Amino acid sequence: MKYRKLGKTKVEVSEIGHGTWAMGTMWGARDDANAFQALKRGIEGGINFWDTAWIYGDGHSERLIGKALKETGAKVFVATKCPPKNRAWPAKATVPVGEVFPGSYLTEMTEQSLKNLGCECLDLQQLHVWDDQWLEQGDWREAVDKLKSQGKIRHFGVSLNDHQAENGLKLVQSGLVDSVQVIFNLFDQRPREKLFPLCKEKDVGVIVRVPLDEGGLSGSLTADTKFEKGDWRVHYFKGDKLNQTVEHAEGFRFLQREDLPNLAAVALKFCLSEPAVSTVIPGMRKLKNVESNLSVSEARDFSPAELEKAHALAWPRNFYPSFG
Repeated sequence: MKYRKLGKTKVEVSEIGHGTWAMGTMWGARDDANAFQALKRGIEGGINFWDTAWIYGDGHSERLIGKALKETGAKVFVATKCPPKNRAWPAKATVPVGEVFPGSYLTEMTEQSLKNLGCECLDLQQLHVWDDQWLEQGDWREAVDKLKSQGKIRHFGVSLNDHQAENGLKLVQSGLVDSVQVIFNLFDQRPREKLFPLCKEKDVGVIVRVPLDEGGLSGSLTADTKFEKGDWRVHYFKGDKLNQTVEHAEGFRFLQREDLPNLAAVALKFCLSEPAVSTVIPGMRKLKNVESNLSVSEARDFSPAELEKAHALAWPRNFYPSFG
């Protein structure tokens, strides 16, 4: 496993991080035993960055991580997220930040996450949605400063709205965040245009989420795939969207090779081709996913010609339904 600095925090994080949304909610039946084994295998393989959020099962993923930390004694960088108070995803520009992240609420939710994780200080607290119009609004900045001074959070960042990479440029420019989390994958490559160069300039860490497009770039889906009860992707890939996704994903098969034997490995390595990226966090609730993804970090880089061809095949779109 190779490691990169998480921006100005100077913390060395594994290129492959551990996403834990599916361990908590919305991806069908939970399997805590398998998820726990996946976390442990990731540690053994060198993964030292875990990303979670309170909303992932109302603290379920956080509590699972807390159990893993206690039982293994592992030194892992844990990033969590404060959900919007109005429970609306994505953030709406017409709603003031005082209704979404009032300072007292951010403090309250931070305390809950600390309790769930069984720790005294969060390595990284993030706002789970963002709109750049909030930069000068509300008292969230004062709350962040106080939480830092109290030793309850070490670093602070935001998770940008789905497919809105440029709706965070003002925040990055301001220097108020240590990291941003953003959707970036073979389909949606837009963060390369403005966000990544600015993050590099301002030394802001980049956490890449949805590198496999909710499974669309995993190579395991077909036009006939049926999702189990409780899996929200029934809506994400509704109608002809699944067939379109599978067809577009096949176009990237030319990047497969011996050390990148499947499409998921290709998709992860592509994300790591960007120097601004600190870590990539595929969801890995199953042991087999961890085993498959661990070797990606050590695979050789793509050539400039290969990347140029992959860039030309970009397919930006937004299949996400609104929540809240």
